[in-house]
Amino acid sequence: MLRIIYMGTPQFAVPALKALIDGAAPGAIVPAGYEIVTVITRPDKPSGRGRGVAFAPVKQVALEHGIPVWQPGSLKKAENSDALAAYQADLYIVAAFGQILPQKVLDQPRYGTLNIHASLLPKYRGPDPITESIVQGNRETGVSIMLLDAGIDTGPVLARKSIPITPDDTTGTLTVKLAELGAQALVETIPQWIAGKITPEPQEDGSATHTHMLHKEDGIIDWSRPAAVLARKVRAYQPWPGTYTHWRGKLLKIIAARPLSVELDASIRPGSTGAREDGGHRYLSVATGSGVLLIKQLQLEGKKALNAEEFLRGHGQIVGDVLE
Repeated sequence: MLRIIYMGTPQFAVPALKALIDGAAPGAIVPAGYEIVTVITRPDKPSGRGRGVAFAPVKQVALEHGIPVWQPGSLKKAENSDALAAYQADLYIVAAFGQILPQKVLDQPRYGTLNIHASLLPKYRGPDPITESIVQGNRETGVSIMLLDAGIDTGPVLARKSIPITPDDTTGTLTVKLAELGAQALVETIPQWIAGKITPEPQEDGSATHTHMLHKEDGIIDWSRPAAVLARKVRAYQPWPGTYTHWRGKLLKIIAARPLSVELDASIRPGSTGAREDGGHRYLSVATGSGVLLIKQLQLEGKKALNAEEFLRGHGQIVGDVLE
């Protein structure tokens, strides 16, 4: 019986855990031949205004299925890595766990440590590959099942699966799709890997690209950029960190928008606003460095989110202003 330890924390890691649970359940159509001996997730954190403790999605699923949960904190600590080794697991699986595992931990299981990474490696190594794929205007993305090494997403790849990025995809919608795709890729890869039927494919470091950890200030809109670039940024930074500008001293969130390729007079300052009818809808339009950004949904500081028509009815004075 193959002993597996699963490490993950957010919703992205849930579909793969559920797929493993389904495969290991009594009465599964194909006997999986493994057991999940424990699930490791990040320590609980206070959440919400009441600062009550909310369990991470992976922890909730594990507890619902009677799987032991361990929340040791850093596995770089000797006492934690030693306790991990005591499980004598054959395979570790990592999905959005949130910490870099030391070589001492990676060397423990006889079949290594597999990771679900949300890009087609070596493209977009690092913490925010889904967001980056939208920002860069890629037409497809995917997942890679890789064998972890001591680097950051540098290990050899065992399998890849790709999907198209639709014009309406946000990081939120694409994350859901890739989580399911990662689960499918993982359960297909494990038996092949254990049977010795997969030769790990080293990554070409020369083709690698990298992502950075997002911060709130990344969402600030620079209106001198082209409308097409800004529209991708709006999609990529939804739901977090969001994209925003300022109007008359107040924060103005841009929730949904699309670009319009039109020639603008050189005298029109980027950030200048107007109202434009297009396709039977009324939008708040904003001049950019190239073209116009048609804003479909937005939210003024302290107010609820509105579609552009509703917003313009209540804040018509925005037309003709310049966003900061």
